[in-house]
Amino acid sequence: DFSLILCGYLLCRFTALNRKVWEPVEGLVYYFLFPVLLFHSIVRTPLDLGAASSLAAAGFALAVLAIALNYSLPWWPGLRHGMDRRLHAASAQVGFRFNSFIALALAERVAGPQGLQMVAVLIGLCVPMFNVGAVWPMYRQNALRDPHAQRKGFATELVRNPLILATAGGLLANLVGLHIPQWLEPTVTRIGGASLALGLMAAGAGMQLGSLAVAKRMGVALLCIKHLAMPVMAWALARLFGLDPAQTAVLLMFSALPTASSCYVLAARMGFNGPYVAGLVTLSTLLGMVSLPFALGVLRGL
Repeated sequence: DFSLILCGYLLCRFTALNRKVWEPVEGLVYYFLFPVLLFHSIVRTPLDLGAASSLAAAGFALAVLAIALNYSLPWWPGLRHGMDRRLHAASAQVGFRFNSFIALALAERVAGPQGLQMVAVLIGLCVPMFNVGAVWPMYRQNALRDPHAQRKGFATELVRNPLILATAGGLLANLVGLHIPQWLEPTVTRIGGASLALGLMAAGAGMQLGSLAVAKRMGVALLCIKHLAMPVMAWALARLFGLDPAQTAVLLMFSALPTASSCYVLAARMGFNGPYVAGLVTLSTLLGMVSLPFALGVLRGL
C-alpha cells in the first residue's frame, strides 16, 4: 500500500502526470471504483447476523466510541485553543475509518474460513456508520460557510454519497440473498483491485508531507486514537461481550487496520484540505505495520 502511495507521489511531482491528470482520477475512484469495491465486499459473503450478534454488538460499540473520541478532539487540553475546525472536520475520519481491502485480505489468515464472514459483518455494520461519521462534520462546516448548503439537508448529502449508497445497496442485496452473477465476478473483482491501486496512488499524488506541519498535535492525536486507543478499546470490548478466540482476533485486527485510503478522496471532493488528509493516510498505512502486530500479538495474548 505504501509503495502505491509513493508511486502516486513521485509520478505527480516528477513527471507530466501532474494534478490536472489526478483530479479526474479522484472523481473516477470516488464515484465508481470505490463504490463497486464496497458493494462487492459486502455482497460476496452471506451475512449471518444471528451467529455473530456478540461480534456485531462489540463492533457497534467500538464504532461509537471511536467516532465520539475523534469528535471530542477540539475539547482536549492542549488542542482546544487555535484548532482549525475545518481541518479537524476533514481529518477526524482518519481516526476511525479502516482499509476494507486489507481487512478482507487478512481475515482468513487471522480467523480461518469463518474469518471472512465475521469481517463481512463488521464491514456491513461499520461502513455506513463510519461514512456518516466522516461526512457529518464536513457537511456542517460547509453549511456554516454557505447558508444555501444547509437548505439541502444532511439527508440529501448522505443520499448523494456514493460510498453510503454502495454500502446500503450491498447490505440490502446480501440480506435478501442476491449475488453478483458468476460471469460478472471477474470484471467486478478487477474493478475492486483497480479502486485500491488508483485510490492509494491518488492519495500519493495529492500528498504534501509539509502540510502535516499545519496541525502536528492534532495529527498525532488522531493517529494515536486510530492505532493505539482503538485496539485497546477492542480488547476491552472483546472481554466485555465474551467473544470467542476467533471473534476476538477479528475484532482486534479490525481495530488496528490502517485508515481508509478513500479518506483523502472524500475530503478533496468535499472541498477540504486533501493534502493534509493524504499525509495522515500515508502515516496511518505505515503505523498499521506496528498496530496490527501489537493488536494480534500483544493484546491477543493478554
